[in-house]
Amino acid sequence: MPYFAYKGRNARLELVRGKQESSDSAAVADQLLNTGITPVDIRPAGEPVSQEIEKWVTRTFAEKVKPVDLLLFTRQMYTLLKAGVPLLKSLSGLHASMQNRTFAAVLDDLRKNLDSGRELSVSLSRYPKIFSVFYVSMVRVGELTGTLEEIFLRLYSYLEFESEMNGRIKSALRYPMFVVLTMAAALVVINLFVIPAFASVYKGFKTELPIMTRILIGFSNFMVHYWPLLLLILILTIVGVRVFLRTKDGKYTWDKFKLRLPIAGPIMLKGTLARFARSFSLAFKSGVPVVEGLHVVAQVVNNDYIAERVDHMRDGVERGESILRTAISAGVFTPVVQQMIAVGEETGELDDMMQEVAVLYERDVEYEVKTLSETIEPILIISLGILVLILALGVFLPIWDLGKSALK
Repeated sequence: MPYFAYKGRNARLELVRGKQESSDSAAVADQLLNTGITPVDIRPAGEPVSQEIEKWVTRTFAEKVKPVDLLLFTRQMYTLLKAGVPLLKSLSGLHASMQNRTFAAVLDDLRKNLDSGRELSVSLSRYPKIFSVFYVSMVRVGELTGTLEEIFLRLYSYLEFESEMNGRIKSALRYPMFVVLTMAAALVVINLFVIPAFASVYKGFKTELPIMTRILIGFSNFMVHYWPLLLLILILTIVGVRVFLRTKDGKYTWDKFKLRLPIAGPIMLKGTLARFARSFSLAFKSGVPVVEGLHVVAQVVNNDYIAERVDHMRDGVERGESILRTAISAGVFTPVVQQMIAVGEETGELDDMMQEVAVLYERDVEYEVKTLSETIEPILIISLGILVLILALGVFLPIWDLGKSALK
């Protein structure tokens, strides 16, 4: 809850100042009047410094809430509500059995908020790093329609799909990243230790070395003499890139760029669109209006470029355009998906069609992940062969020339 700075007069008309945590300024005024203080001025303020430091320490060293914790919580909430257990009692039971201390503290706070009269969706929105905007919006729909039990079941299926999709994409990128990093480490070792050893031997030849050898020795000498500078440049580059990616423009640029990467880009694009389609299908099936559903889904696709395209679709729908027309103008959907959207709009079964879109993309991602190694291996073998050829020519050509001279 936000903090408010207040000024007031006590029973002896003395000026009193302070800060208080409350839902709004009216609640602060009521609390002050109950304690005998007449409020004079109440305005929003930041948290006290001591509490900010305490919260920072707590966030830094506290146990992280993992996706599997949220997945289990959602499934258990569905089971308890289906069995007829009241919501407040369900949270109390889950709080007592939760092994993650951070999540247990969150559940305890949720229980206290419900006990004080707040809605569950409002309480969940206080923890945006754990419960996404989509999650909170779905719970709000469940509260309004009285289908909270069914909403938790749908959220469980959605979170399970998210976990599987993220795992597949990460596994698809793990192998090529490992190979590239290994090749980079091998190049550093060769240039810092192997080539200098051969260079000391070549000095005794007292003859002009081949051009390839001179290039390798020159590059190796540069790395040997300036490796601290190169290391500093590398560190500054990594830090600069990380800082840039934390900005709004940087995140958007990177999210757009990575979708256009060869081989890995199409996999990430299809995985993101599968997440969008399943999220939109779930929101639409649960009774969320199309415009609001697109707005919520745009915040959970985990890609700023795709989110911008979805917001473009939402703006088009608000202007009265059809979803098909906005999907075509978005420029990220395949013709097959556009056709399925058209059928869904025409038949009134858009949620089922979007579910089919999600399944279609999911199958494509699964197939491409399985065949990824077959696609990447020839590229890696060719790259490794070129690297070995350059090193072999540079290292052994002088020895070959020396052998021919000795034979003559």
